[in-house]
Amino acid sequence: MTRSRVYRAGRLEAEDFPPSELTRYLADPDAVVWLDFTEPTEQDLAEVAQALGLHAIAVKDAVQKHQRPKLNHYNNHGLLIAYETSINAKTGALHAQELAVFLTKQALVTVGKSSNMSMDAVTERWDEEADQTAAGVGYLLYTVLDAVVNSHIDSLGVLDDLVEQLEDAVFSESPTSMSLQKRSLRTHKSLNGLRRKVSPMHDILNSLLRRENPLYTADMMPYYQDVLDHVLYANEQVESLRDLITTIHDTQVNLQGNRMNLIMKKVTSWAAIIAVPTLITGVYGQNVPVPGTDHVWGFWLSTVAIVLASIGLYTSFKRKDWL
Repeated sequence: MTRSRVYRAGRLEAEDFPPSELTRYLADPDAVVWLDFTEPTEQDLAEVAQALGLHAIAVKDAVQKHQRPKLNHYNNHGLLIAYETSINAKTGALHAQELAVFLTKQALVTVGKSSNMSMDAVTERWDEEADQTAAGVGYLLYTVLDAVVNSHIDSLGVLDDLVEQLEDAVFSESPTSMSLQKRSLRTHKSLNGLRRKVSPMHDILNSLLRRENPLYTADMMPYYQDVLDHVLYANEQVESLRDLITTIHDTQVNLQGNRMNLIMKKVTSWAAIIAVPTLITGVYGQNVPVPGTDHVWGFWLSTVAIVLASIGLYTSFKRKDWL
């Protein structure tokens, strides 16, 4: 356990206490406890699991990595899995920090599955809005979810900038540019990864907003509704950016096809121009008598025919924009 706090009536009464004192604090019905763990094992959570009556499956899911975002309900508690995300503005790579949260009537237990996971921003908000902590676990959970969803929106903002850069690059760079294709695929991959983290949050918030939810309080509903609105906005942004990337890819493919058609058109036109001299010289290369053979005027006649036919074809193709 890395950090712990006890709130009573909106006041911070104790901090960084050992797990052995958890049962004593929970004996007070007015106390609200927060515990924070970083990369724990099932053995590390054993004492807390016994004090809070946590289900063995819930403890296992909280420890194992790469869980799907979800909210599972058990007899006297719930387990929420969510991801805090960030995007590298240079590479477009997605970084996701997995977070498990145990929910009980009096306790909130956060389990960071990565050493990079930090709850500092959340605890700073608790300190700034000390009066709101009187709402208990419902408010503590709200701030955690709000931080998670805000990280999704921040990530989408970075991806939006990257997609705009791709839109500009489609026409400023060569359609066959490998750099453009790599950036496009990398951005698309990060967006799909973010979509898997954002999309399930809608069901999680809907579940928390139900009246049969043990943590339901009318006072906290506007806060959770605000987070749900942010989730809906994030989902809309994800789908919009996916459509944009698809459009960018289709545009790039069309540009490549148009470029290939232009090249084939030019090659075909030059082949047609070259075919005329080849035809004329081929006729005079036959081993049969041809008018003008062994005469100077025959040479000049074939030469003039080659020049005039080539100029005529070139002018015709140029007028049709084939060259």
